[in-house]
Amino acid sequence: MLSLLAITVALAPVESGLDVLRANRFADLKGKKVGLITNPTGVDRTVRSNIDLMIDSGVKLVALYGPEHGVRGSVPAGVYVENGRDPKTGVPEYSLYGKTRKPTAEMLRGVDALVFDIQDIGSRSYTYISTLGVCMEAAAENNLPLYVLDRPNPIGGDRVEGNITEDGFKSFVSAYPVPYCHGLTIGEFARMANGEGWLKGKKCDLKVISMKGWRRSMTWAETGLPWVLTSPHVPHASSSAYYAATGIFGELDTVSIGVGYTLPFELAGAPGIGAESLANEMNRRKLPGVFFRPMTWTPFYAAFKGQSCGGVNIYFTDERKVELSRINFELMDAFRKLKPDFDFFKPSTANMFDKVCGTGSVRSMFSSGQSASAIWQKWNAGAAGFQSKRAKYLLY
Repeated sequence: MLSLLAITVALAPVESGLDVLRANRFADLKGKKVGLITNPTGVDRTVRSNIDLMIDSGVKLVALYGPEHGVRGSVPAGVYVENGRDPKTGVPEYSLYGKTRKPTAEMLRGVDALVFDIQDIGSRSYTYISTLGVCMEAAAENNLPLYVLDRPNPIGGDRVEGNITEDGFKSFVSAYPVPYCHGLTIGEFARMANGEGWLKGKKCDLKVISMKGWRRSMTWAETGLPWVLTSPHVPHASSSAYYAATGIFGELDTVSIGVGYTLPFELAGAPGIGAESLANEMNRRKLPGVFFRPMTWTPFYAAFKGQSCGGVNIYFTDERKVELSRINFELMDAFRKLKPDFDFFKPSTANMFDKVCGTGSVRSMFSSGQSASAIWQKWNAGAAGFQSKRAKYLLY
């Protein structure tokens, strides 16, 4: 009898870059000493680790490099990761979210080629594209080829929303001039970074292993691929969309977005907020493709641990119509309407809020009383131009 996994794999229409490379018996890497930049998302369609697949195929894997959350994905957001050794294989592990975020020459010693295989979630502030960018810089500086094993953008290849990061607001959560929802696969991002001179004017010897069967309009469910949590609070493919909808709002530690409860990024509220009132206000705005259900919850950890929060549970009724990142600003506006004296911006979080937004204009417009609609129109103005600019780098 076929297992459910075997049936799912047989029906899956999409092969990731890793699946394609595995089908070719890793021929591109044979004879090379390989450094692999990865985390738990680096699996094939049968949920086998790229580390195990490469070693079993005879690839000379000599180093592992882990982004934020580490090679094994167990470290919380923002926490430094230490170097070590992979407990299963004994291969050295180097942290790219500790003393350095860019591989040093010492960390690359003895490596002939780098391979990047990490699932991204499609939002600029998620740090994996920043890690890819600095790894491309390191590859260029050390004359190493870099292979990117492509994977789907889980919020869609047609979704482009938000501003282009402004000078003065670049950081590891907004390192490159792409919109907040950039609509690129990880391989397409690499092509664009290389082609547009984002690597401090350098170019690396980039080789993208493209997917087979992926279309830009696909939802994650339509790919047939398994989802491995990309970080502790992104447990499901749908979490990627919720991250885009509330992640900016959640930079304000005056609110809860469900981190610390069982629905990370799917909630929005705070102590003293009326659940029914907030749900009514958000639904009154008739935002396309989304519905807000009143809810109360008590976080187990993080913001407002042990305190009852009133707010909304967010439901997407049509993922293709919803303007994900706009929801952040509509929530802020609704909070202000219900509680005009609500203190959003603390000195400890205002700077990070601006960095995630890639601009200071969102905070300044909101503080001056401008509407969510006005903020969205200004913040989203660069999206159309970016779509034209990215066109020559698209693979699908």
